[in-house]
Amino acid sequence: MLALIQRVTEASVRVDGAVVGRIGPGLLALVGVEPGDGGAQVARMAERLLGYRVFDDGAGRMNLCLGQTGGGLLLVSQFTLAADTRSGMRPGFSSAAAPELAEPVFNRLVAACRAGHAGGVETGRFGAHMVVSLVNDGPVTFLLRA
Repeated sequence: MLALIQRVTEASVRVDGAVVGRIGPGLLALVGVEPGDGGAQVARMAERLLGYRVFDDGAGRMNLCLGQTGGGLLLVSQFTLAADTRSGMRPGFSSAAAPELAEPVFNRLVAACRAGHAGGVETGRFGAHMVVSLVNDGPVTFLLRA
């Protein structure tokens, strides 16, 4: 499981022109599910998403996690994140979990994050064509692996 996280001042997801998820300050996480991902990866990724220290403390250092700031979390399923890009000029997707396997894993991640974060967890819509808008704060972007 992979998550590309971005510290944002705001982010939203639209499907067919309608907003389906929106947060103010917090984290946008683009999540890629790989074959074999299950409970252990879900638990580790939820722990990392909620506990990774990417927010400034009073001294301007990245010492605070999402839970300490009370910011929002926007989780967006993105199978292209797990693409194999090592050769050629076209990505391969055999390294991404098939949709029927990935969706339940992604939903478990959403549930785990909602259970562990009072600041609010929003999502896109799995498998839909989504338009993601964000204002990256920093910019601060990290690739997490579980």
